[in-house]
Amino acid sequence: MLHAMTSPCQSLRARAERPGVGATTIRRVWRSNGLKPHLSRAFKLSRDPRFEDKLLDVVGLYMNSLEHALVLSCDEKSRIQALSRTQPGLPMKRGRAGAVTHDYKRHGTTTLFAALNTLDGSVISMCQPRHRHGEWLKFLRLIDRRTPKHLSLHLIADNYATHSHPDVQTWLARHPRFVMHFTPTSASWLNMVERFLRDIADKRIRRDSFTSVAELELAIDLYVAHHNIDPKPFIWTARASDILAKVTRAKAALVALAG
Repeated sequence: MLHAMTSPCQSLRARAERPGVGATTIRRVWRSNGLKPHLSRAFKLSRDPRFEDKLLDVVGLYMNSLEHALVLSCDEKSRIQALSRTQPGLPMKRGRAGAVTHDYKRHGTTTLFAALNTLDGSVISMCQPRHRHGEWLKFLRLIDRRTPKHLSLHLIADNYATHSHPDVQTWLARHPRFVMHFTPTSASWLNMVERFLRDIADKRIRRDSFTSVAELELAIDLYVAHHNIDPKPFIWTARASDILAKVTRAKAALVALAG
């Protein structure tokens, strides 16, 4: 069965009619208590049995510099679509945001591999058609070529299966300067490179129109090259103890709701 969508204003009127008070009164009560029923945020608590150990490991890398080593936060942004809009976009001007047409043509996809140097903010990147373990190995070899040989490399990555594929493990065993650190499951927010991937999506990819995958990949390469001219590191400030306390409170709230 299909249900009609209800706007926030309609919902407000309906809520006000039930207790027999005006919508203005309901709105005033919400405002005085800091409530915003029209807004919501997504969340998910990790169920990783080693959540605390992995959290302490990753945050420790962010907050404590290592001698003779680089810390690289790594991830893939998969299936980035090369979309061409059906009409030219409208530029932003005073009092109006930029606008693009809601419809588009698809011209294929690419996957962006990125490794963020947590010390200086520079990025090593590569685009590939897919993101299997073979492509991940290509990226590891690229990192190997782009970094000083005398430094050990501590790579932070998520639990995607390609990152621990047997062929990858064999390669890592032959390259002992690579040390892998995995974030807990359902904790992508702990991977610092996610901030860079969000920025390139918001500032470059989502706002433009691309008639081919090659054009999209060129735009990505140019963005990364411009970023690396004067990179700025992302500063991690959240202590592991504070994160654990917040997660503990969230779990307690969920238990209370379930009970």
